[in-house]
Amino acid sequence: MVDRWVLVVAASLAIFVAQLDATIVNVALPSIADASVGQWVVLGYLAPIIGLALCAGRWVDANDPRRALRSACLGFAVFTVLCGLSPSVGWLIAARVGQGTFAVVLLALAPVLTTVAVSPSKRARAFGISMLFGTAGGMTGPVLGGWLVESFGWPWIFYVTVPVLVLVVVLSARALPLGDRLTPPSLAEAVTFGGGAVSVLLGLSVSPWFLVGAVLLVVWWRGASAVRALLKSPGVLGPHVALVFVYSGLFLVTFVLPFFLRDPSTAGWVLLAFPVSALLTAYAAGQVADRVGTRVVALCGVGVIAAGLASLVVAGGAPGDIAWRLALVGAGFGLFNGQVQVFLMGNAPRERLGVTAATSNLVRQVGIAAGSAAGAALWSAVGGLVALRVGFAVALGSVLVCGLALLRSKTKVLVADGAP
Repeated sequence: MVDRWVLVVAASLAIFVAQLDATIVNVALPSIADASVGQWVVLGYLAPIIGLALCAGRWVDANDPRRALRSACLGFAVFTVLCGLSPSVGWLIAARVGQGTFAVVLLALAPVLTTVAVSPSKRARAFGISMLFGTAGGMTGPVLGGWLVESFGWPWIFYVTVPVLVLVVVLSARALPLGDRLTPPSLAEAVTFGGGAVSVLLGLSVSPWFLVGAVLLVVWWRGASAVRALLKSPGVLGPHVALVFVYSGLFLVTFVLPFFLRDPSTAGWVLLAFPVSALLTAYAAGQVADRVGTRVVALCGVGVIAAGLASLVVAGGAPGDIAWRLALVGAGFGLFNGQVQVFLMGNAPRERLGVTAATSNLVRQVGIAAGSAAGAALWSAVGGLVALRVGFAVALGSVLVCGLALLRSKTKVLVADGAP
């Protein structure tokens, strides 16, 4: 098998763009609208990523990857420009929905391209690069966005990603053959699962929507044979469970911390310790995992996260004291996140790589939503240092469940040509 590292770079840049646009808009919101309206600029992007994740995964599996990537980049670029040109906040929210619709395809495609681009012996390093770009995108979004808003105005936070999308298309064209024409996605699946997932999210504040979403999800599940078959594959369910629990625990922590620290600038630099530390360990984790195995490194990451959270349970309330312990948690996350994805993609049937990428992205989003909701409930009920310490303890328990789920998962044996 010939390794195509240029394809790994293209897939990594696609993840970078999708993650960057999820966070770069946050600092511009005060310049665009008030908080009650501005939140929909964020939700407009995230709702399709959650609601269309599985539909996008099945579509990716059924279509030529080069055409799918080119179409996703083109659609994302068009709606990105429309975001910058929006004459009103209503138009901006609509354009953000369009952005998110194509971003979910990029997020489903990128892990598939990274998986097939290199041989299994180098796959952990490839995903280390991918996760490095993804973390960098989310981390640099607010910083880059703040500079662009102050220097050129808020529309430029959208225009900046267009050249990167062009580069993704150029790089992938060199590494991927051109296949058959694209087929349309399943409208029924988009309506049932997508509508159900978004309705459940709305139901967090408007209860009738929750019931509508639950009904739609039940209807979807009865016909979701591909997803049920995937979760029954050896070594697939455990990593999904692990991702839900680790993300819910960590996002509970990141939700509660700013309320405890109160000062935005202080909270910002304390929370920055987490992604910076994860960024430093992500690629090294891939290098080690190619030698000792992905599950071993992922489990070591769980252990480091647990150690960091245990130290936070007994920490004081000083920002510096919290920051270095949070950096330890971030280092463990850098070891865990990319390698659990490699482990999962390696265990997935080759014909369902797109669905696997989509379901793993979906459970991450579910974990983020669950952790944030739990953090809000905890802070409202208790508040203060007690809520912070309880939050750290709950997160620690969640991460231990994650480790148990991963420990019980079996590794699939690869065939001789390196294909799962």
